[in-house]
Amino acid sequence: MRFEFATSGRIIFGNGTLQILSEIAPQFGRKALIVTGGGSVPMEGLSAILESSGVNWEIFRVRHEPDVPTIQAGIAQAKAVRSDFVIGFGGGSVLDSAKAIAALTTNPGSLMDYLEVIGDGRKIPNTPAPLIAIPTTAGTGAEVTRNAVIASPEHKVKVSMRDAKMIPSVSVVDPELTYSMPPSVTASTGMDALTQVVEAYVSNRANPLTDAIAKDGIRRGARSLLAAYKDGRNKAAREDMALTSLFGGLALANGGLGAVHGFAGPIGGMFDAPHGVVCASLLPYVMKYNVKVIQGLPKGDEIRDRYAEIAGLMTDDPNATIEECLVWIKNLSDALGIPGLHEIGIEKKDIPRIIEKSKVSSSMQKNPVVLNEHVLEAILTEAY
Repeated sequence: MRFEFATSGRIIFGNGTLQILSEIAPQFGRKALIVTGGGSVPMEGLSAILESSGVNWEIFRVRHEPDVPTIQAGIAQAKAVRSDFVIGFGGGSVLDSAKAIAALTTNPGSLMDYLEVIGDGRKIPNTPAPLIAIPTTAGTGAEVTRNAVIASPEHKVKVSMRDAKMIPSVSVVDPELTYSMPPSVTASTGMDALTQVVEAYVSNRANPLTDAIAKDGIRRGARSLLAAYKDGRNKAAREDMALTSLFGGLALANGGLGAVHGFAGPIGGMFDAPHGVVCASLLPYVMKYNVKVIQGLPKGDEIRDRYAEIAGLMTDDPNATIEECLVWIKNLSDALGIPGLHEIGIEKKDIPRIIEKSKVSSSMQKNPVVLNEHVLEAILTEAY
């Protein structure tokens, strides 16, 4: 057995841990570029902490999912203001933007030199600018991952810039920062987090460390997502979801994902749909067909056993069948108001294009079993 596990140099978790920035931030310099969203996340607490610790800052706003022009603008601003380090303060899109900006601030060339699929996919030669990642949603786990997902409107696809050096220097996960998330965002980001720990547990790159993390994430996410959706200030539920997201990031960065995310990248690039909504729509059908295809294959029983464990963890019933788990997931999606694929603008004529783009996804390569085009079509058709 051989594997490696890489993550942030320091992970700080807990309610109120944002305050620790007063100790951490000055260690990286006196000028920060704060990469944040369009304005829905309150900045007063963060700015007051930085001011009290003698750190100056400039703000760069990411008003939509990051694309190539946005990242280029952020790199230009970081260089213009001569920032010593970067703070990512927001959801997954913001943190991905912050990782890419921190990386390109200290490295030569253009963003296209480093993007996978549509670019050269090079590794970055130099260490990025120091990055403090502070999530305000509970979904992607981007605070501990080594990639940044970036859209290319020109190519109508989402691709990654990926390098182990891009893992944030420090990750501060304060569940209190997620209290202001509206229910719809709680639902979509939460389903992304739950999907990530499920896919990481059955990934063909899973290892003992990611297994332990993913299993606990499945248990926490399944028991708390609906509660967090119904009451955004439910302390225990928000803590569970923040951990599920963190664990998903740790597991995917070191063990990979699967076909749900293999599909979700191309769909996200082609359609204006929340990533977590796409994941929720696809998860039960990818699970269904993975279980069908593994029958009779080497290690098929082992993978099926993992899905059986997932069924028990999700439903809180050790005797639950995989089929009962699929119904449970669909019922959860309905309770969260998650729309189907057809409701987000996908038409059946789009299915061949989605399949073609998904086949080159790195996540599709880590699915527990190879899915042929007929199976991929069946998954999208049933999810539709």
